[in-house]
Amino acid sequence: MGLLFVTLAGHGHITPTLALVEELAARGHRVDYATGPENAGTVTSAGANWVELPGLRPFRPVGADVMAAWFRHYFAAMRAVYPVLLDRCRTRRPDVICYDATNWPARLVAGELGIPAVRCVPHLASNESFALPVPDAAHVVADDCAEFATRYGVDLDVRGTLDVPEEVNLVFVPRRFQPAGETFDETFHFLGPLLGRRADEPWSPEHPDLPLLYVSLGSIMTDPAFYRACVAAFGDGTWQVAMTAPDAGPVPATVEVRSWFPQPAVLRRAQAFVTHAGMNSTMEALYCGVPLVAVPRTPEQAANADRIQELGLGERLTDVADLRAAVERVSADSAVRANLDRMRAAIRAGGGARRGADLVGGLARPPGRSG
Repeated sequence: MGLLFVTLAGHGHITPTLALVEELAARGHRVDYATGPENAGTVTSAGANWVELPGLRPFRPVGADVMAAWFRHYFAAMRAVYPVLLDRCRTRRPDVICYDATNWPARLVAGELGIPAVRCVPHLASNESFALPVPDAAHVVADDCAEFATRYGVDLDVRGTLDVPEEVNLVFVPRRFQPAGETFDETFHFLGPLLGRRADEPWSPEHPDLPLLYVSLGSIMTDPAFYRACVAAFGDGTWQVAMTAPDAGPVPATVEVRSWFPQPAVLRRAQAFVTHAGMNSTMEALYCGVPLVAVPRTPEQAANADRIQELGLGERLTDVADLRAAVERVSADSAVRANLDRMRAAIRAGGGARRGADLVGGLARPPGRSG
């Protein structure tokens, strides 16, 4: 009856859950969504009721170790979320908590209150056969974890902030993309990417006679120098470029720069995608059958980029001077096209939002029954 989603922030973490929210709301479940104020409109438009969490402050790293700064920044936000979420669930207890895998306070709250929990995994899953290593930078929060555990009387270490499986784990990648996918047990459900209504968003290219290249490095870590390199490589008028960037300076008429594009709509028309290889972007490209040129910025993105190359779905870029050649290679390669077609078939077999809603709804009381 009452479902609570918990994802504080991050387009790549909130966006994959929206189709699931839409499906559950359409089935008559009450869906609440705990997130920061900047995401209120996004989750309510999907059919959820917004539950306010303290917002994630803008990330402005200082010093050379950007990843260590990020882990400190994110842990501070999660520490503030925990007491708010605990109080909310005590006073208005949900039947099921569905939480993003990085939002560890929701796991602790569900365990403390005995609420069934569903973990939503928007990245590669881990088990005994395959596990992403704990980044060295993550250990900067080890003392914070110990202090938090003592203060609240819970069990929390660095690994506990990153990866603790539940009895139901919804993985938003197809099993075919998951390394060692055949070794995961029945608690892991590889649904593939969930686009929902976003799959039908409108967008039309300004130059439909030209091949379209989409460029995006995600919403958190940008690289002005790389954007300028893209303009230099593709500004001769033989490609149309749609580029998500805060500012790329003066650009030719065939290069369109925006702070945001309706990504699935652009990808439906793209011949190639230059991407940071964030999982949401990677999955949406594969859903649309678009070859990728991966330019990772974090260890998780590097793992995705390696998988893209390993499966023949595109290339990992190692030298920006090779950017145009890499785009032209992947967009013309028949083997890449065949691999993309097989991956799209695997995505369809995952069951998507309908299967996810079946699994979540199976843990909740039927709509309309009081408890």
